[in-house]
Amino acid sequence: MPTRRAHVPCLVAFIFLLTVSAALFPARARAVNFQPVSPEELKMTSEPKAPGAPAIILFREVDRDDRGQTAHEDVYFRIKILTDDGRKYADIEIPFFKEEGTVVSIHARTIQQNGTIVDFNGKAFDKSMVKARGVRYMAKTFTLPDVQVGSILEYYYRVDLSDRVLVNSHWILSHELFTKSAKFSLNPYTSNYVPISVRWTWNKLPPGSLPAEASNHVINLETKDIAAFQTEDYMPPENEMKSRVDFIYSDDPFEKEPDKYWKKLGKKLNDRLESFIGKRKAMDQAVAQIVSPGDPPDLKLQKIYARVQQIRNTSYEVQKSEQEQQRNKEKDPDNVEAIWKKQYGNGQEITWLFLALARSAGFEASGMWAADRSNYFFFPQTMDGRRLDSNLVVVKLNGKDVFFDPGAAFTPFGMLPWIETAVTGLKLDRDGGSWLQTSLPSSADSTIQRKAELKLGETGELEGKLTVTYTGLEASQRRVEQHHSDDAARKKFLEDEVREAIPMVCDVELTHQPDWKSSSPSLVAEYSLKVSGWVSAAGRRALLPVGLFSAPEKHLFDHADRVHPIYFEFPFKRADDLTIDLPLGWQVTTVPPPQTLDAKAVTYLLESKNDRGTLHLSRALNVDFMLLPPANYPNLRKIFQLVRTGDEQQVILQPGGTTASN
Repeated sequence: MPTRRAHVPCLVAFIFLLTVSAALFPARARAVNFQPVSPEELKMTSEPKAPGAPAIILFREVDRDDRGQTAHEDVYFRIKILTDDGRKYADIEIPFFKEEGTVVSIHARTIQQNGTIVDFNGKAFDKSMVKARGVRYMAKTFTLPDVQVGSILEYYYRVDLSDRVLVNSHWILSHELFTKSAKFSLNPYTSNYVPISVRWTWNKLPPGSLPAEASNHVINLETKDIAAFQTEDYMPPENEMKSRVDFIYSDDPFEKEPDKYWKKLGKKLNDRLESFIGKRKAMDQAVAQIVSPGDPPDLKLQKIYARVQQIRNTSYEVQKSEQEQQRNKEKDPDNVEAIWKKQYGNGQEITWLFLALARSAGFEASGMWAADRSNYFFFPQTMDGRRLDSNLVVVKLNGKDVFFDPGAAFTPFGMLPWIETAVTGLKLDRDGGSWLQTSLPSSADSTIQRKAELKLGETGELEGKLTVTYTGLEASQRRVEQHHSDDAARKKFLEDEVREAIPMVCDVELTHQPDWKSSSPSLVAEYSLKVSGWVSAAGRRALLPVGLFSAPEKHLFDHADRVHPIYFEFPFKRADDLTIDLPLGWQVTTVPPPQTLDAKAVTYLLESKNDRGTLHLSRALNVDFMLLPPANYPNLRKIFQLVRTGDEQQVILQPGGTTASN
């Protein structure tokens, strides 16, 4: 939404194809269990290929069996603790999606350096990790006993996947710890009734590793010396950066040529869409209730968009239990007429309703499927239709293609949620569709603007009123994030954001709650603000730093080296406008010269003006790129060092009868 994008290493080196049939899969039983530990592993004190590592994975194995009604995955870890910091790996977290399966049969033990074994006999607890759009990301957590430097941790478990559901299969080779050796296997799903095919793609395999191979129709991969995965601020999706193998199932024979694959899939998707929205008479009647015949095209589309966003969007509701769903007996709408009558639907259905209404209003409009770039970067060569997981609408407005997704709550008219911007999508038609790139908003379209009217006290404190205006994606993101919060939680959220922007302790009180429920382009919050000791004494003079809201950039890109590309969710702008009234008798001795930096993708402007006892400070930082290769990191780091230098400049004041306190 992710060509306005820097180069990312190609996800797919090659694509192998394996056609699976029931007769080709003999039963393969394998019981995961503790495995022998060698004397060399017990004596190990370091790993030359991972110098300074607090711990390493000695061996890891993942065996997936997708046959039968209940697929399952057996996982085994053996971890060596090398330093005192490594003891934290005694706290085990096993992540899983509750909707996809459960973690069972956990076995764990600690092996001391002298060979003594301490079994884990405790209980594993469920921990909620993420909860968004009804999806619960959980973890089984437990702590291994008596873990010391030199200990070996061993544990294995099984993930029982949901009955009669084929969950996507992945081998994630990368881990935050260096892995000395690893094995992976997949016994693919097969059916006696429907021919099932599976193929796989791989990304960033460790040097010297061979792609996955099929032996006796079981897919295997053995590898070693997998580097520890390094997490960095502002990096692309981890899925894109990690060493991994992804498996793709299909009940159709796989096409070898991407163009043929997408044409076939595009026709299927278009047929489903046309069947869903093909209720022209009902849509004509609905449009007549929404727009007036004399409305200009822009206004017609705005009215339709606003009306569709009023429909109850079940994608953003707290997930109901099965019992509650049965009591309410809410049947999912099966076409746009049903959505309009019931006045509810999920985000995908609401977006398709907008398409149907736009066509009835006379617009040239098409459905489109795109890839959510918060998870992956999309490449058509992978021929994986599952990655087209976001639907939107393309409307020809005043001769230009304009993209809409009203099913994404709180998205302003004419914008897309950030995950759908600057991405390649399949625009549907009866011939199979065509590829189209969605737009990327400029930095000026997503701004945080802070306007402060403050007074400087005799003892160096700043106090007054602050107004913060969030626009575009900055506004919609916050509305989505705080959708289920109450007023108290929202108040704390906004106050914390202001505190985090000021590089010293301050008192912040929200005095006016913004409009959280609309999709308007702006979100406006008002505060009372007090920053004690902002001005410090320097002999008979006082020093006032100009960067009041500079904390977010203060330590940005501090590290000298960078592993991954720099990846911002969207271009953005920070604009600050401060008016500071000085105490009676105080004078401005010196203001720093204006700072102007124009590095094309990043611009920075800072001005300080003295107007008869009133200081006016203005600051603007524009970041107008989304993705930057690590080779360009040194230049970006220098730019932000200059920004910090500008923010650290000071206005020199001459106090009146008193001296500012330090």
